[in-house]
Amino acid sequence: MPTAFVLSGGCSLGAVQVGMLRALAARGIRPDFLVGTSAGAFNAAYVSGHGLTAGSLDRLEAVWAGLVRRDVFPLDPTRVLRSLGGATNALCSDRGLRSLVVRHLPFSRLEDAPIPLHVVATDFLSGQEVLLSSGPAVDAVVASGAIPGLLPSVPYEGAHLVDGGLADNAAISQAVALGARQVYVLPTGYSCALPGPPRTPLGAAAHAFSILVQQRLVTELERYADSARLVVLPSPCPIRVPAIDFGHARQLAADGRASAEAALAVHDGRRPDPAAAVAIHRHPPLRRPA
Repeated sequence: MPTAFVLSGGCSLGAVQVGMLRALAARGIRPDFLVGTSAGAFNAAYVSGHGLTAGSLDRLEAVWAGLVRRDVFPLDPTRVLRSLGGATNALCSDRGLRSLVVRHLPFSRLEDAPIPLHVVATDFLSGQEVLLSSGPAVDAVVASGAIPGLLPSVPYEGAHLVDGGLADNAAISQAVALGARQVYVLPTGYSCALPGPPRTPLGAAAHAFSILVQQRLVTELERYADSARLVVLPSPCPIRVPAIDFGHARQLAADGRASAEAALAVHDGRRPDPAAAVAIHRHPPLRRPA
């Protein structure tokens, strides 16, 4: 039975997927191919190149734990002013993200990935979903994570590509079309329990985008629930970490593993309503002790 791992996006919450991957590996569950979007594209590419061993996942967790916001979203005052003046359409450069991907991808082209890898991006002009299965791997992963307005689009074979979450955050449809009969979906979740609205434009944009892609994931799950043996690993909840806060990676990974293990322990993770695991919701603010 061809098995796909489908990894969605979520900025800093991508660390959650490290724990989910640990839970799957501990049960001996391995993918025949990987489909990744945004942060999930980076994780999928890393696993494709380095494997699903305890050691490789230790190193992937260390990558996430070593990140700070400016590594992915560097705010340069000069660039911000240029964006306000229309000289560029992104607040941040993608040099940091590109450098991160270059350092950790051991293959240069998608078709050379040791575990078959497919990366989801969005054509910025048409809004159409683009599945990348061949071509420059670094460009594909960077394009898949290029949140419009925050990071620049990536020229790729005549198109301008941006974050795949705009068109299809989890890409279950792509996994099914590629022949998967068993699909494990690894969502990052979203910051469902923030104490208040994000205070910065960068934080507000990232949070709004994460809600958008979560809603698309719910739609995708409802549409393709009967197309394959679908297992959705629920993300930890509540999540009080903003999507641009990279300071909680190890805790997010631990929480992701615990949540995935609890789900897999019941009917191997299968449930009659998989979309319920990722439905949009909110939590009341925490009450401070009197």
